[in-house]
Amino acid sequence: MRRLAYAALACLATTAFAEQVGEIDVDWVGNDIIIEAISDPDVEGVTCHIAYFERGLFDRLSKGNWFEDPSNASIACRQTGPITIGDIDRDEDGEDVFRTSRSIILKSLRVKRVWDETNRTLIYVAHAAELTDGSAKVSISTVPLFEPQATKPSE
Repeated sequence: MRRLAYAALACLATTAFAEQVGEIDVDWVGNDIIIEAISDPDVEGVTCHIAYFERGLFDRLSKGNWFEDPSNASIACRQTGPITIGDIDRDEDGEDVFRTSRSIILKSLRVKRVWDETNRTLIYVAHAAELTDGSAKVSISTVPLFEPQATKPSE
């Protein structure tokens, strides 16, 4: 049990924290679209914005599903300053940048980063992870890293 607790703490230490930057009312029953900013903890100068649906109290009461929000999410990542890449996982499996629960136990929303060495591009994928069933709900965003090019003086 102690080993599991240490693993959970290690996972939390390496994932980013989200800051809510927007909330859009979508109907009269209290359902909202939440927009959060997530700075990549291992790549300075990259910020992702993720949008997801959050059910309101009336919707939870009327549908009887108290403890779960939809897994759908949309992500957009951009360079927001000079980029400095830290010690990132360069495997094709990538690594978690952000994770949040979408139900009491079984479902989470994750953002993973994958490094595309050939194209010098950071790929960010928002996806649902469920304990028992996989999910096809996925959104992707890329941040290409360009080398500074020398410009020719005008003649």
